[in-house]
Amino acid sequence: MAQVTVTIAKHVYRVACGEGEEAHLQGLARQVDQRIEKLKRDFGEIGDQRLTIMAAITIADELVEAKRRIAELDVEILNLNAKETDRASQRDEWAEKLADTIGETAARIERVTQNLNGLGRS
Repeated sequence: MAQVTVTIAKHVYRVACGEGEEAHLQGLARQVDQRIEKLKRDFGEIGDQRLTIMAAITIADELVEAKRRIAELDVEILNLNAKETDRASQRDEWAEKLADTIGETAARIERVTQNLNGLGRS
């Protein structure tokens, strides 16, 4: 298991992670640190613990909103897939009707041709 040193709110932490995930973990820690720094700028020095809790709550809120949006998009994808399936079914039905109509037309042409050939022989 790999270990990474990260700095969040001027505190250094040693954190374990899976092999190859070091850069990802450092990026996440950087995002948390940036969020805390932004909250410090917005609210001033209100204590590390409060800032950390506020950062965690805002990140959790964004996560919940992202999950909600993903659920909406999943429903939209299902609806689009259902519409496409419906359209494909309609296309197949239309193609079948067209093939039947072409077959009927070909049969009529054949009958007319036979009638004309019969008239020509008389």
